[in-house]
Amino acid sequence: MLSDLIAAIATAPGRSALSVVRLSGRDAFVAARRVLGWDQDPSILPRRAILATFHESDGTPIDRGLVTFFPGPGSYTGEDLVEFSCHGGFLVPGQLVAALHAAGARPAAPGEFTRRAVLNGKLDLIQAEAVGDLVDATTRAQGRGALRQLDGGLSRRLADLREQLVDLLALLSYDIDFPEEDDGPVDREAIQSLLGAVRAGIDNLLGTAHLGERVRRGALVVLAGRPNAGKSSLFNALLRVERALVTEEPGTTRDTIEADLDLDGWPVRLADTAGLRDSTDRIERLGVAVSRRYLAAADLTLLCVEAGRPLDDEETVLAAAGATIVVRTKADLHPGADGLLVSATTGAGLPGLVRAVVDRLFGDIERFADLEPMLTRERHRVALTDADRELVEAIPHLDGDGDAVLGAHHVRRAVAALDELIGVVDIEEVLGAIFERFCVGK
Repeated sequence: MLSDLIAAIATAPGRSALSVVRLSGRDAFVAARRVLGWDQDPSILPRRAILATFHESDGTPIDRGLVTFFPGPGSYTGEDLVEFSCHGGFLVPGQLVAALHAAGARPAAPGEFTRRAVLNGKLDLIQAEAVGDLVDATTRAQGRGALRQLDGGLSRRLADLREQLVDLLALLSYDIDFPEEDDGPVDREAIQSLLGAVRAGIDNLLGTAHLGERVRRGALVVLAGRPNAGKSSLFNALLRVERALVTEEPGTTRDTIEADLDLDGWPVRLADTAGLRDSTDRIERLGVAVSRRYLAAADLTLLCVEAGRPLDDEETVLAAAGATIVVRTKADLHPGADGLLVSATTGAGLPGLVRAVVDRLFGDIERFADLEPMLTRERHRVALTDADRELVEAIPHLDGDGDAVLGAHHVRRAVAALDELIGVVDIEEVLGAIFERFCVGK
């Protein structure tokens, strides 16, 4: 039931100084008063923390902490909501939640508070996704991107595109329903111009999808090269921890090792792969096959070649790939060598390598961010691609000899595709735009 009473711990369980417990739904204030032991409703100041004692259903004190009342709709969920700040750990928050259950609340389902915020119009779906992304963020770039989405940057851009499509529907509906008006038929060039502007906006947003998803999920950076090229040593040096085994014996790495890395504030999934060579060892051949699959999926390959050694044929092919940086390893053993030189032993060249990786993977993001908010999920990309496809289908029907009814049908389907992200359009909205702009009732 949409407005029934729910309660849950809002902070991570475990030993901590404080824990927050949320209560939301119909009669939230009544249930809170029971737990607080208030026989009558005192003068409650909304959004003001009150020092109080929390009690079990039999009146036994649980803890003393702060309680804050948020009357709906001015709350996170849009309902009456109460937040209890109690001491952390497992015992006290658990007892408090049990007391709220005894007072009439049920356990909240995963994400139910944010779900109610969406259903009550406090957030849209994109902003709700951003809440999860902000909680999961591990780098500054991910945090900034999620906060921008939560602030409504993408939502506002999509709402603007949707409004333009509604205007287009209004023009088409006017042309279909009132063809004999004194003002004459609607200028088809105006219709085509509006359609082109919307398509250009959609195209700009779609251009950000690969970068937005890369920031949210982390870019896959693959260390590749021949055995004993220093891949695992570089892997450990970038992580600043000994994760991969390093020996003088070639072929030590038999399987791919992955680790998440905050690279100068940007999210990277670093993969150390088995050395690329022909081998009679079955296990090593399997490892090499896995390496090649990683190479095919990589956002960027760091091709490790020992400093001073010329590239062989396979390395030359890999180096020519657009998403490859040739890294000259073991620079401490080869003074005077050329190229992007690094030493995992001394740390020389590592800052320059980090800068090169960040520039290659994320250098365009600020340029895109200044022009458009970024798409961060496949769902966003699919919905906008569907909308654009419908607008392409509409184009032949919007010229002088086209069928405006069919054109309007495709535009409505484009609006429906955007509705999967930001809301619902209805006939009253379209009619409102018609009467406001064209004074049909004159």
